[in-house]
Amino acid sequence: MCGICGELNFKQAADIHAVKRMLPKLESRGPDFEDSWQQGRIALGHRRLAIIDLSARSNQPMADRPLGLTIVFNGAIYNYRELRQQFIAEGYEFASDGDTEVIIKAYHKWGERCPEYLHGMFAFAIWDQNKQVLFAARDRMGIKPFYFSHNEQHFRFASNPQALLAAGDVDTSIDPVALHHQFSLHAVIPAPRTILNGVRKLKPGHSLTIDKQGKLSERRYWFLKATRPDTVLSEQEWTDAIHDALREAVRKRIDVADVPVGVLLSGGLDSSLLVALLAEAGVRDLRTFSIGFEDQPEEKGSEFEFSDQVVERYQTQHHKFHIANSEVLPRLPEAVQFMAEPMFGQDAVAFYLLSEQVSKKVKVVQSGQGADEVFAGYFWFQKMQDDINGTDVDRFARYYFDRPHSEFLQMVTPAYRGADYTTQRIAELLAEPDADEFMDRVLRMDTTTLVVDDPVKRVDNMTMAWGLEARVPFLDHQLVELAAQMPPALKLASGGKHVLKQISRGLIPDAVIDRPKGYFPMPALKYVRGEFLGWMRDILDSQACRNRGIFERAYVERLLSEPDQHFTALQGSKLWHLALLELWLQSHID
Repeated sequence: MCGICGELNFKQAADIHAVKRMLPKLESRGPDFEDSWQQGRIALGHRRLAIIDLSARSNQPMADRPLGLTIVFNGAIYNYRELRQQFIAEGYEFASDGDTEVIIKAYHKWGERCPEYLHGMFAFAIWDQNKQVLFAARDRMGIKPFYFSHNEQHFRFASNPQALLAAGDVDTSIDPVALHHQFSLHAVIPAPRTILNGVRKLKPGHSLTIDKQGKLSERRYWFLKATRPDTVLSEQEWTDAIHDALREAVRKRIDVADVPVGVLLSGGLDSSLLVALLAEAGVRDLRTFSIGFEDQPEEKGSEFEFSDQVVERYQTQHHKFHIANSEVLPRLPEAVQFMAEPMFGQDAVAFYLLSEQVSKKVKVVQSGQGADEVFAGYFWFQKMQDDINGTDVDRFARYYFDRPHSEFLQMVTPAYRGADYTTQRIAELLAEPDADEFMDRVLRMDTTTLVVDDPVKRVDNMTMAWGLEARVPFLDHQLVELAAQMPPALKLASGGKHVLKQISRGLIPDAVIDRPKGYFPMPALKYVRGEFLGWMRDILDSQACRNRGIFERAYVERLLSEPDQHFTALQGSKLWHLALLELWLQSHID
């Protein structure tokens, strides 16, 4: 896992100093090595987190002079050994033992189709000296980020917007369409937009090519179909197929690492099942990590009672951390500093604090993100399914949107009032072809769009803040493709994730399987009181917030006067949403 950046200049030699300004903003993503490279109009930079082939031979930027190709790469390619053997048999020569050089050969052999042959999580850019083009690609599930800015002078890219901002010459005005998404979709802004007009992101499952004149073209190389297979399978056959695919996804993610691997154990079904499958795969000295916070009267702050049962069964080397509220508030601004985009999920801070401790023990962890989206684990999916009134987007919006368009118009000042952009975008996504049923359409959209910019981005940002690589087996694209073909009824049964619960029987305690769906709790950011309320009030009453002029003061005052009364459909604090966005803007723009 690493941090990448670069510039392609359309008018003159690339600004290597701009690239060097970006690199410090990527340091946490790659604490082991830094280097930059320039050739005429192209300049590339890289920060390395050494996971595969720990030698200097895999340092980047990596150049293959005979092929005329230079790469910067972030991620892990799980089938790189098989591809490497294939390329050697075809006469290619290698100077390293890692996965980076395999991507170079793949591009040379297959050109823009090379991402189709890569199995893993990745964001990379390759300068093709012969064609004088920059080629970039992002993995199918969007696990690895790729942000860029593009104007008449240059194209710049980086693993986070902070690096682009450090390079300079970025339009930092607020994108009104993105703002609507931000406050409707629980901080999800679907690619290519971000909250800033001058920063865009490459869509998952897409590649781009840009030439030295600045002409940019995008290509979609992967599309998820959610249709039934030709052969009808029984429930047991589906269960066995998913079990096998999940075993393989877990195995790939432990085979491709030259360092120990741990598990972020929340106490929920997904991470507990990962522990069981890793133990089944023969992992010795399995390390697990859990975190908890102070209780509030309405909600418990930890799930230790469940994670402890998994630890006892598998005798893992367990590390448990309990964080007092007094320790949370001073660390919140730190976590926000590492957010590539403003994130409303209260567990972002939890992941940040947990990752700090985990990074002292291991460099790679497996995490359960994606299981709820792929296998319909959240409570709102069944509500959407049962509600047959209205269009697809009506059924979805009633149980997911954080606030209706009418409330958004009350929340923002006239400069940001426009059309109902979010309903329009969700309608487009739900209308894409090759999905049999309503829930097929919803789960596909969630898996390919919403999960990317909520839990996946959250985990990537907060783990990489501490140089920790997170791998997510439930988002293995082959497992996702298989699951998308499965009838939704087999996902929705048993209160959600039915097939995973069937797989888990006998592997993890029944109490973990049959418990109500849990969340990574941080109650103090949901039921806002005391010093947390004072902190949010200071942010929203600040002169910077007033001068920015996004929020109508009457709306702000209403939330501040009743801080624990205004919740979204997903039970998030609306006050926290406003405070978080303003704090992010103050931290990165002002």
